[in-house]
Amino acid sequence: MAVAEIQLPAPGVPTGPLADELFHDASIERVLAAVRGHLGLEIAFVSRYVEDGQRELTHVHTDLDLPMGPGFREPNEDSYCWHILEGRLPELIQDPADYPLTRTLAITDFLPVGCHLNVPLRLSDGSVWGSFCALGRKPDRSLSQRDLGVLKAFAGLAAERIESSLEEDVELTRARKRVESVIDGQAITIFHQPIHSLRDNSAVGVECLARFPNTKQRGPDAWFEDAEKVGLGIELEMAAVRNAIDTLGHVPMGKYAAVNVSPATVMSGAVEQALEDIDTTQLVIELTEHQKVEDFSELARMLGRLKDHVRIAIDDVGTGYSGLRHIVDLKPDILKMDMALTRDIHRDPARRALTGALVQLSRDIGCKLVAEGIETIEEREAMAMLGVDYGQGYYFARPLPVVAAQQHLMNPSHEDLGEPDLSDEDTRGTPRECDQPKLKAAQG
Repeated sequence: MAVAEIQLPAPGVPTGPLADELFHDASIERVLAAVRGHLGLEIAFVSRYVEDGQRELTHVHTDLDLPMGPGFREPNEDSYCWHILEGRLPELIQDPADYPLTRTLAITDFLPVGCHLNVPLRLSDGSVWGSFCALGRKPDRSLSQRDLGVLKAFAGLAAERIESSLEEDVELTRARKRVESVIDGQAITIFHQPIHSLRDNSAVGVECLARFPNTKQRGPDAWFEDAEKVGLGIELEMAAVRNAIDTLGHVPMGKYAAVNVSPATVMSGAVEQALEDIDTTQLVIELTEHQKVEDFSELARMLGRLKDHVRIAIDDVGTGYSGLRHIVDLKPDILKMDMALTRDIHRDPARRALTGALVQLSRDIGCKLVAEGIETIEEREAMAMLGVDYGQGYYFARPLPVVAAQQHLMNPSHEDLGEPDLSDEDTRGTPRECDQPKLKAAQG
């Protein structure tokens, strides 16, 4: 096969540093150990083709003290693997002395190479990623095509694991690009979902919700999960926080705006910095409960610093990671019940009992209690009878563009509260197409 017909590395395959998960993959180490054990050879390794016409060792299994290991690179033409791929050498070499080309390769005498079995590592699309090799330092005329078949079988196992890791790596690269494309905040739109008093239905505030491009295909949770996976969780959160702060001017006086942040973002100090030199009279920092908190004392310390400027709410009470003792230690101004407690509460004695306990807790520590996910008048009335202070959900209003939410908050009659805003399907917590305005082409 002519050299020009082989494009290495394969198009689209990452050639940067291997992901730690693949570099330290125990399953590939076990495959190499099994090959050595079955063939009785001293060295087994995996290599890949990288940029600049080079080959890099990625995994090496041997009991010998070799001068090269994972990360070692050499020109393709200096390796047996390349010439085997090109068809100049066979995949099974019992003795290099049988092939004149091997005498020109420095590695033949350097190790020395006594026998050699090698097959290309191909991905499922047929592209060549690297090679799978086993060798000994003495010639072995007993090696056969059957042994080569065994090597190929083990190479197939290694290729499957490598491809799985590459797919994860490629997806992480794509996720990073997606997140970086919106991290400046220009493509993040903030919606306000109204919060109402259950005593008289008056509007008391809003929760600020971030919306991203292609909301129907990728909801906000997917964007924040991507950001967390690629180490940009705090950056994306703060982009949303800054955009939410910019909408405070649309919140009527006397109402509050709750902005979601994770414990990690609070403890980073980025939130405190963002609040400098702005009017925080109406601002509530809503602590999300989707991450396990390792150091509650540090979180409490940072929240204490924020409380000099804003009120603090804790989200997902009743289902999140925080125990009741930790909730008390964090000294919140507002507790928000998880919407799972709201679902059909008028039919469920257990949910009513737990809600009653949270009502008593909120009164004892002097904070307001918000029920999320209210969709029916029965749920609203059950929460009101139990003594819950505020309600939020589609019964009152969907997430709205900030100007529409402002008009909603200023409507003294609240005539729109008569019927819940629901479709036939369950829409609890699901952003609808009408929640997301069309973005400018430059932002999309």
